[in-house]
Amino acid sequence: MHFPVRRTFVSLIFLAASHLAFAQAPKTVFIEDLTWTELRDQVQAGKTTIIIPIGATEQSGPDVALGKHNVRVKILSQRIAEGLGNAFVAPVIAYVPEGNTAPPTSHMRFPGTITIPDDVFEKMLESAANSFKVHGFKNIVFLGDHGGYQNNIKKVVASLNKAWSGSPARAIVPPEYYASSSDGFAQILRQRGFRDDEIGTHAGLADTSLLLAVAPQMVRQDRLRSSQKLGLADGVYGGDPRRSSAELGQLGIDAIVSRTVAALKADTAAR
Repeated sequence: MHFPVRRTFVSLIFLAASHLAFAQAPKTVFIEDLTWTELRDQVQAGKTTIIIPIGATEQSGPDVALGKHNVRVKILSQRIAEGLGNAFVAPVIAYVPEGNTAPPTSHMRFPGTITIPDDVFEKMLESAANSFKVHGFKNIVFLGDHGGYQNNIKKVVASLNKAWSGSPARAIVPPEYYASSSDGFAQILRQRGFRDDEIGTHAGLADTSLLLAVAPQMVRQDRLRSSQKLGLADGVYGGDPRRSSAELGQLGIDAIVSRTVAALKADTAAR
């Protein structure tokens, strides 16, 4: 007649242990920092959005480190995931299409840039997304920090959503992310008196300021500010980074995060 009490006691101990194990999981949005059981428990508890950050390993002029996009997209993805409150961040995809190797084209003309074929890149994104779908994620979000592969991402998202029709999972590429970091940030800078020939499209004032706001150690600032104006042969496209600053970059970072979080909240709430 005492068995039911004993079973209840054992159940309570098991439940308490489960809650303790869940509570001891690190407070992080990066899945790389979690064990598989910690991730499983949080997904089962409703944390079913995963952000796949896509960077690039490419030149950005002689004064910016090659990993610019990788570091920037990781930090931005972290802040976006924290803003969403129900999201994790996958490992950064650092190998992306960057031009041909024979002969070298685009950024491949500069040492350190790494390229892969478009079809390999698309297959990698597709495989990563399918992996997360298997593990219970419902919103698989791609955030691409580099302009050259935006159409590749859109193609993959369309293909995945067609294949996933009828399932709870969906692939998402919020246009607000890249739009805010490119045209959106350029507009913010124009409103503060900067010209397009200073803002630039790659390794100019806008690009370098964004990096200074999140990872200043990746910019060789002394050399940057004392150099002559750089051009295409140096890997700087249509801009002048010499007046870049973390303060300007923070304006862009804030806009990227707030606009992307708002767009994703609206998108996922509508489902």
